[in-house]
Amino acid sequence: MYSILLFVKLEKTDKYFSSRKKAGVFMKRDGHIHTPFCPHGTQDPLDSYIDKAIKSGFTDITFTEHAPLPFSFVDPTPEKDSGMRLDEMHSYIDAIQQAKDAYKRDIRIRLGLEIDFISGYEKETRAFLDEYGPALDDSILSVHFLEAAGQFYCMDFSKEVFMELSRQSGSVESVYSEYYRTVESSVLADLGAFKPKRIGHPTLVHKFQLAHGQQIDDSSHIKALFQQIKKAGMEIDMNGAGFSKPDCQESYPPLPYIDYAKSLSIPLVFGSDAHSANGLHKHYEKFYT
Repeated sequence: MYSILLFVKLEKTDKYFSSRKKAGVFMKRDGHIHTPFCPHGTQDPLDSYIDKAIKSGFTDITFTEHAPLPFSFVDPTPEKDSGMRLDEMHSYIDAIQQAKDAYKRDIRIRLGLEIDFISGYEKETRAFLDEYGPALDDSILSVHFLEAAGQFYCMDFSKEVFMELSRQSGSVESVYSEYYRTVESSVLADLGAFKPKRIGHPTLVHKFQLAHGQQIDDSSHIKALFQQIKKAGMEIDMNGAGFSKPDCQESYPPLPYIDYAKSLSIPLVFGSDAHSANGLHKHYEKFYT
């Protein structure tokens, strides 16, 4: 049902925005935005995100709420709030579809999700995408969870969790290596026909780099990952959220690697990773000035 409704609405929207593109209208896009359905975000209503996007000159946005985690996976965060509940999926889809219809003459709105890639849970992730993928326009595939000493950690939850993960892994450098190995696995994974085509914040492991204070040279890991992304025909989430993180102070990926991605002709899509309406436009200009 959702896929049929989606096709009809998107067909009309695509014709409208194609005509704007032909007319020379600049297309300003944010491909990574959260919503009030985020259990660890704000309760800012969808309208506030959309109004902010329009006022900031955006013409194309994707809502990419954190998808429900695999049923058999135990969320290691204290509040178990890393993703939506499964019983919220239809409400989320309906809410975004209604927003698309209400603002269809003002801005292109895409329905998406941020899908967690978790090693060992590929079958459940694929089953979820097989069911809900037909309703989606655009999604992101991200790594937040890493395993060490027989248990999973939400790597980016806090600097304390990151340092505990490092102790269990043997070193900070080991965490970096495992992170990039896992992201490469996400690129290569067979998640079916509805696998997201964009890799989310591909250097998220840098989030606490100023807290642990170690100089980790991960340039070879990043370049190898980008080469895999290129080979797979995927995109990169050009994520500005790291600029606002006190222990990171750079984008995911850092600006020099944006140039490397461009040299490989990898499509780059700006993502604010906004969890509030006010965060939607932040740092866009740093990628385009």
